[in-house]
Amino acid sequence: MADYVIAIDQGTTSSRAIVFDHSGSIVSTGQLEHEQIFPKAGWVEHDPNEIWNNTREAIGQALSKANLTRHDIAAIGITNQRETAVIWDKNTGEPVYNAIVWQDTRTQDIVDRLAADGGVERFKKTVGLPLATYFSGTKIVWILENVEGVRERAEAGDLLFGTTDTWVLWNLTGGTEGGIHVTDVTNASRTLFLNLETLEWDDEILAAFNVPKSLLPTVKSSSEVYGHADSHSLLRETPIAGILGDQQAATFGQAAFDKGEAKNTYGTGNFLIFNTGEDIIHSDNGLLTTIGYKIGDQPTHYALEGSIAVTGSLIQWLRDNLGLISSAAEVEELARGVEDNGGAYFVPAFSGLFAPYWRSDARGALVGLTRYVNKGHIARAALEAIAYQTAEVLDAVNADAGVDLTELRVDGGATANDLLLQFQADILGVPVVRPVVAETTALGAAYAAGLAVGFWKDTDDLAKNWQEDKRWEPSMDKDERDRLYRNWKKAVTKTFDWVDEDVN
Repeated sequence: MADYVIAIDQGTTSSRAIVFDHSGSIVSTGQLEHEQIFPKAGWVEHDPNEIWNNTREAIGQALSKANLTRHDIAAIGITNQRETAVIWDKNTGEPVYNAIVWQDTRTQDIVDRLAADGGVERFKKTVGLPLATYFSGTKIVWILENVEGVRERAEAGDLLFGTTDTWVLWNLTGGTEGGIHVTDVTNASRTLFLNLETLEWDDEILAAFNVPKSLLPTVKSSSEVYGHADSHSLLRETPIAGILGDQQAATFGQAAFDKGEAKNTYGTGNFLIFNTGEDIIHSDNGLLTTIGYKIGDQPTHYALEGSIAVTGSLIQWLRDNLGLISSAAEVEELARGVEDNGGAYFVPAFSGLFAPYWRSDARGALVGLTRYVNKGHIARAALEAIAYQTAEVLDAVNADAGVDLTELRVDGGATANDLLLQFQADILGVPVVRPVVAETTALGAAYAAGLAVGFWKDTDDLAKNWQEDKRWEPSMDKDERDRLYRNWKKAVTKTFDWVDEDVN
């Protein structure tokens, strides 16, 4: 009998393959980073072929490190950066353009054009999302309108669209030789095209965007057998049985299966998801309504989400653009060299502001500077920015849900930073809890796949695997917390209205 499940985690900065055992523990990992391509200010792209090649190599690394073969693997799960858009030729397998990444802001003119009739919430009642550059629908339109010959090829039925889960799945199941063109409900709910109630592509919205329906993948649940790895794969004949967008996967991996449970992932951006059960709740406070998960034929679970564009990528920016640190781990040591932020606040609105503001006209700002401020204060201000942005999203969740969270479960790479998580607890005023397995995104995809093939029995079986690793209790005086948070909100206002006709 196969004793393991493998998850493919196709993220914003890297592609990974992680093998898990029945207890949800990591057995081995393969990982390769891919290039971040910045053709212009506000433009962010990836090479889809590099992503696919890295994914194949990561699978090989993970299997070889644990001395495993395909016979040891019960199922494959996929999780992915959600709104990043790829369009490719189904006959050649070649992308027509680079993948346009979720952080990319080039489609603001398309957003404005669509919002001219009904505002940015024109389709929100149907799809749960405002019109924004964040989502993949506007990226599809940009490629159709700006890459020569693509519109004609799309309307002829020769092209396929997918977020990166669909791109990986299509290639893994044979590509031009029978590749399966499928996505799951969680990724579909991030396009601007999925009706949240019917779980089908909305024809009226597609017409408004002028996007041919033939481009779009078939929408399936998050946990079922979609197909099998093809004969060229190291995992040939292994069922691919789970797909979840990365933030929904992290929620699943945190065993936050029930209404009222939540998690916050600290990655390239931060994403707080609050499970609303089988109820579709439309936010009055700047949050997104999205699909949490759907297991086979069971009822769909919905969620409220607060999406923050720049958190972990701010630390990368300190490393790569400023050379302030040589590795992301060094930021904590640098920040610990000072007692506080020295009055400096860093608002990283590099791609505008996401939840709860949704201000595409915002740009990053470092404010409160005096001669006293040094690089330690800037490092600390960058870490604190992650916590402040999370606090603003949590305020919105509490307002929409009508009940305050009593603790916050966290995951992702930055949760290794004790200084950050202590400040997070302090600024929230509630405990912050990290699980033993912090790689909950990949774990969630593994869980979804394992459920579909009977590797795990049910969600109760999965919940037993969750274990607390460490807890941070708030220790900051309330007056100090209020003062810092008030100054943060003042700093945020300094980023508004930066972009106009002369500035991009």
